[in-house]
Amino acid sequence: MPKPPDQRRELSAFLRSRRERTTPDQVGLPVTGRRRTPGLRREELALLAGISATWYTYLEQGRDIRVSEQVLDALATALRLDRHERGHLFQLAGHAPAADAAQPAPLAAEVAAVPLLLQPNPAYIIDGTYDVLSHNRAAEELFPRLTAAADRPANFARWVFLEPVAREVLVDWEPEARGLLARLRTLAGRHPGDPRSTRLIEELTAGSPEVRAWWPQYDVEVRRGGRKRLRRPGRGAIDIAYTAFHLAEQPDRTLVVYSDERESAN
Repeated sequence: MPKPPDQRRELSAFLRSRRERTTPDQVGLPVTGRRRTPGLRREELALLAGISATWYTYLEQGRDIRVSEQVLDALATALRLDRHERGHLFQLAGHAPAADAAQPAPLAAEVAAVPLLLQPNPAYIIDGTYDVLSHNRAAEELFPRLTAAADRPANFARWVFLEPVAREVLVDWEPEARGLLARLRTLAGRHPGDPRSTRLIEELTAGSPEVRAWWPQYDVEVRRGGRKRLRRPGRGAIDIAYTAFHLAEQPDRTLVVYSDERESAN
């Protein structure tokens, strides 16, 4: 089945971004001649992957050609992709089942009630575009001004990049923001051409110079738990653990719960 044009463009841009970040010395190639960019040339990557340079050029140009899993695996190895990047590559190339891009079903009432049941632990449920589908009062206190507008729900990506208070709340704003954008890139890859993702990225790109600089880098990452350092009004900085749970049969919807709060040195 032919891949949609948007998906072919995403595949092309992803391959190009990874080729341009891989230097000859990283893969054991001698540096010869003058280079316009520090990354690999197309013919060098094709040689490393054991494929035709012309065929690889067609692939990176976004032509509608069929690529095998063996070739994708060879490219992923040559580019030293991690497992998340490798999965993203296979997804874009049509070798992983794409998630349904139809209008998402409303959150069931019993699921929406879960964050309320977890009070006083901050908790919320987000979808594949970081819309906040449900949250409790503790989450409102932890992330001030994460509020819905008249025509749309609250959105964590908008809050991080477009709400000034986010830079005060998130002690490590840049790595947190970069990680969120990488996860958004991964989720958008599951829904090529999804208008909800497209509108969100357009809004973030228009309003944030960081998104304009970072989005073309094609970083990808999956949702997972960890720790964040946050500033709380009147209490200084805290270090808090969070855990992410994917909803059964709806993996793009995630319940995030915060716990184990500790004072932070900063």
